[in-house]
Amino acid sequence: MDEQEVSAAGVRRRVVGMAGEARYDEIADFYAAGWGDVIDDPASVRLLDLLGPVAGRRVLEIACGHGRVSRELARRGARVVAADLAAALIAKAEAAEHAAPLGVRYLHADVTDPAALAGLPAFDAVVCSFGLSDTDDLDGAVSNAAAALRPGGVFVCSLLHPCFPGGPGVSGSWPSEGDYRDEGWWRADGEQSSLRRRVGANHRTLATYVGTLRRHGLWVDELAEPEPAPDWAARRPEAARFPVFLVMRCVKNV
Repeated sequence: MDEQEVSAAGVRRRVVGMAGEARYDEIADFYAAGWGDVIDDPASVRLLDLLGPVAGRRVLEIACGHGRVSRELARRGARVVAADLAAALIAKAEAAEHAAPLGVRYLHADVTDPAALAGLPAFDAVVCSFGLSDTDDLDGAVSNAAAALRPGGVFVCSLLHPCFPGGPGVSGSWPSEGDYRDEGWWRADGEQSSLRRRVGANHRTLATYVGTLRRHGLWVDELAEPEPAPDWAARRPEAARFPVFLVMRCVKNV
């Protein structure tokens, strides 16, 4: 899938490398240039809808990239902390905060590390916009997200739909020569998949995502499958026949 095109639709992300390095550091300029601050794509709009009003609430964004969603949360009145492993993207986020202060606190941190968020007060909500499939250690990220939440707090995330098979020239959620049940990291080969050819992604089944959330006390409260933007769908009618995005809201079990 062409993640820069779908960023039209908001697909974004940085990836935690196997050796602890951020794959997005090498393409930070390319990535930040393709995903601006206007939040009008279907997936991001739905993510914010499921999150609900945030004024006065403490919100953590994990895998925040260059701070696109974090800044929107702050504009809506949230008290925001945002973390990402990619130093180059955090530098861009901090530069944006310096240029137009919104009160966002950015952390250069590996959110799969139990020590990364230690000492922070509990959050009312944790958000992850298209970051889980780019994080190698899903269990670590979900464990820390759950630990950061107060009882009854919510975790809201968006993903390229695990069941999306792709289409002509558009890579799906798993390798074209593979099977939906084949989990693991892979690099896209679709001619329109400009971002994911560079950084790859982790494919996991829907059952793996839901099971991991539940194992850490995060119970799925609502699911949404927003349609891609009409112009994206018009250029890729075969791919648009299938679910492209998945947004989930989970509640921390008290």
